[in-house]
Parts: sequence; C-alpha cells; structure tokens
Amino acid sequence: MKSFFSYYIQTFKNIAANSSVFTTLIAAVILYGFFYPTAYKAQSAADIPIVIVDQEQSIVTSKIISQAANSPHIRITMVTENFLEAEKLVKNQKAEGILLLPDNLTNSLKRGEIGGIGLYLSTAYFIRTKEVGIGLATSIEASLQEYLEKFGHASSFHPEISIHQIPLFNTLSGYGSYIFPAVASLIIHQTILLGLAMLIASYREKGWVAKRSEFFAIFTAILTIGCLGCLYLFGFTFWLYEYPHGGNFWGMLLAVPIYVSCIIGLAMLVGSLVDMPERVGHLIVVTSVPLFLLTGTAWPHQAMPEWMQFLAWLLPSTNGVQMFVQLNQMGVATFIVVPKLIYLATVAAILLALSYYRLVMMQPIKKEAD
Repeated sequence: MKSFFSYYIQTFKNIAANSSVFTTLIAAVILYGFFYPTAYKAQSAADIPIVIVDQEQSIVTSKIISQAANSPHIRITMVTENFLEAEKLVKNQKAEGILLLPDNLTNSLKRGEIGGIGLYLSTAYFIRTKEVGIGLATSIEASLQEYLEKFGHASSFHPEISIHQIPLFNTLSGYGSYIFPAVASLIIHQTILLGLAMLIASYREKGWVAKRSEFFAIFTAILTIGCLGCLYLFGFTFWLYEYPHGGNFWGMLLAVPIYVSCIIGLAMLVGSLVDMPERVGHLIVVTSVPLFLLTGTAWPHQAMPEWMQFLAWLLPSTNGVQMFVQLNQMGVATFIVVPKLIYLATVAAILLALSYYRLVMMQPIKKEAD
C-alpha cells in the first residue's frame, strides 16, 4: 500500500514535469471550459441573409417586407421579382433562404384561399435554417394578422392558430446549450486519451517496466483527474453559462468513474502500442471529428447507414455522450442508462486487462528473453 501511494503521488509529479501531458490532461480541460462555450454565448444565429421575391409589389407585400426587415434573426440582402435570380444566390451560399410573395397574394387572402406564400430554405446549416424559418414565420404572421383585421367583415378566412414552441430540455433553444453538453464528454475522452497515452509512451521510450502497484497507481491518479474534470465541466461550466444541468445528479456521479475508467483503459492500451509520444497526436487529429459525428449529436443515428450505427454504438465516446446528455440535461432515471453503464464497464474491464498484460506482464518476459 505504501508503494501504491508513492507511485500515486509520483504520477502527479510526472504529469506536472511533462509540459505536454500537463497541458493536455489538466490545462486543456480548464481552458475548454471557458473558451469553447464563449464562442456560442450568443446562443442563436442572427443577421442571416435572405432574398425576398416580391412578384406582387402591393401594400401587403410591403408590410411583410418591413416586418421581416425588423427581425433580428434575418437580414434582407435583395428584393427582386426574379425567382431564378434568388435561387442562384442560395445555391452560391450568398443567402440562406427565399421568401416568395406571389402576384396573387392579396386576392388570395381576400377570398380565403389556402396557399400562396412560399418559403424556401437552404439545409446546409440546420441551426441557421431554423432561425430563418422562425424570423420569417413571425414576420408573416404579424403582417397578415394586421392586414386581415381590416377585411374581417369581407372574408371568412382566419390564420391558423399559432404553434407555440416549448422546449423541454434546451430551454433557451440555443446552439451553445445544445452542442456543449455533448462536446463536454468528448473533451474528457480526448484529453485523457491523448494525455495518458503520451505519458505511458514517454515512460516506455525510456525502457520503463510497470510494476503492479504502479499500474494501479497510474490508473487511480488519472481517474482522479478525469472525475474532477467531469465535475468541473458538468457542474461549474454548465452553471456558469446557464446550460441545463443537474437533471440526475446521483446518476451522473455513478456514471462518471465508469466512463473515465473506460477511457483510461483505452489510453493505456494506445500508449502501450505506440513507439513515441508524438504518435498519439496523429491519432487524435484523425479521430476527433469522426468521433463527434458518430455520437449522433450533429446527425441522428437513425439517418445513418446501419453499419455506421453499429460502429457508433461500439465506441465508448458515443455511449458516454448520449448517457451524460440524458442524465445531465434530460434528467432521466438511472435505470434507463444502465445498459450503457454495463457496456462501458465491460469495455473498461477488457481494455484495462489488455493494458495490464502489455505493461506489466508482457514486458518482463521480453526482458528475460533478451
């Protein structure tokens, strides 16, 4: 036990002495907790360019255009009569949407006919598309309501009852409060993977042979760092930027050490396979974006090919991101995430066993053979 605590303290000293490992394991998590959410502090996109095709050029269309111009979500770049010209601007990504005001709009409203106004949105960026839709829908509704009040005695047409959006989990409907809770789990994954694998690789580069107590001391030290990093992001950072949090606090406390242990096992195995610390950086560069895409945050799993869905759910990062969003933001009961916890615990045991074999058992045999 004395040697265990000695190695435990020594691991922290070695991390502090290695600037690359310290920056990755500790400093990066702290900095990410401030700088990543700051980029999305505005929460919603604004001043998004659109084109209005006004084929009627009447009092009604003028009011709609004036209302749209006052919306903070959108910016009118052009008002034209030519729909093909507007379509070309969207295809060239110079505008995000087209509002079509047809030449028979006023008469259609007076007769109570359904249809008329057309709204065409680019789907290149879903968040921006949503903001354009909200901005234009609000402007159109306000303008038509005001205009139809003058003709209430002449027409039986009335606008449909407005749909009120009530978000259940992302109460601000903001991009930051949607993306960062998912990215936070991936930040922990990548910083531990990179930092610990670099530390193990640097040991092995010097001919290091792990002792049993040393192996578990390193595991416990990184587990301490990883758990504190999770609590920092899930607690302080979520609170600081007013992201939804604390849905199932006790479930989160149970899930954190299991998730971190799984990442530690993976990092130790990677560190035992590379010949120098710099190799680990190559791995991080090519895996970060694919791992995020496979979490199902940017693109739903149901829209992916079946083989890609299968691959995604094999990854600890996917299970971790989905699990912590459920626990922290949605407040689901712990038993709902039990399958993910069992999977992560099983993968952690397998990876740690392989790492133990390579770092503790395998190297002494090779040394005797030499």
